[in-house]
Amino acid sequence: MNPLFTASRIVLAAFVLGCTGAAAQTYPAKPIRIIVPFGAGGPADIYARFLGQRLQEPLGQAFVVETRPGAGSIIGTEIVARSAPDGYTLLMMSNTHTVNESLVPKKPFTLMKDFVPVAPVNYSDLLLVVHPSVPAKSVKELLRLAKSQPRGINYASSGTGTTYHMAGELFNALAGVAIVHVPHKSSGDARTSVMSGQVEMMLDAITTMAPVARAGRVRALGTSGRARSTVMPEVPTIAEAGVKGYETTIWIGLMAPAGTPKAVIERLNAEITKVTSRPDVKEAWGQQGATPLTMTSGEFEKYLYADIAKWAKVVQISGARTDR
Repeated sequence: MNPLFTASRIVLAAFVLGCTGAAAQTYPAKPIRIIVPFGAGGPADIYARFLGQRLQEPLGQAFVVETRPGAGSIIGTEIVARSAPDGYTLLMMSNTHTVNESLVPKKPFTLMKDFVPVAPVNYSDLLLVVHPSVPAKSVKELLRLAKSQPRGINYASSGTGTTYHMAGELFNALAGVAIVHVPHKSSGDARTSVMSGQVEMMLDAITTMAPVARAGRVRALGTSGRARSTVMPEVPTIAEAGVKGYETTIWIGLMAPAGTPKAVIERLNAEITKVTSRPDVKEAWGQQGATPLTMTSGEFEKYLYADIAKWAKVVQISGARTDR
């Protein structure tokens, strides 16, 4: 091999390593934005703000959370995809994004090509609720009602492709009913529709819907996890209440534009992991129904690929489409 070529490669490698090390030492030098492509008041927004507040001290910079909802998370996500890959614009994402890889193939971005995983944050069960006017006090009664009124009952979601949408489609597929999807711009809008009685039911994150159910504004019929939730242990799982095999959760995490320096990703991952591993955080989230997720960036990448494959199967089985 040409000695000059070899020497050049060594110099180039040293230069790259030097730049990477410099990036880690100087980052962050200005405030960091977290774009939440969902509406205000939902889990992604709540936990983005929670996380941002606790990252300010160790990283020495402010975290600014911006909600950019619309098109089932696509509008806000595209903003991040087009941002500079420097670690100063992050995406608070969820399994809505892994769903959309198969449900919405024509998007202005590809998740695993245009983004790099930073760290997961947490996951929680969903809570199946109906407006108090609905004459069903259990999942079995809801199923009987739905079968007696084909396409006569509606369920709200925060938009096509979102976790709430797919939770409803999975419910339809496994229960053999045809409850109609009514997409909204945000989970807050969907929640309001159910509380007001404009839409009969919803599968919503237990972290945000449990207090509403306790206040009597909606009636809780089931939870979506494998086991009963410690937040509402009196409510059966949807599977034990009559829909065999039903299970789903909502999880959230952070990604950055592709090309963001590895040292920056590792710094962010380390600081986020410190927050999600704190005993006080685990206790606070546990009381809300959320469980912390901790992984390296590489582990989170594998998790995302597996979730994309999982939801592709659900999309196929449920027959979910973007036009309903």
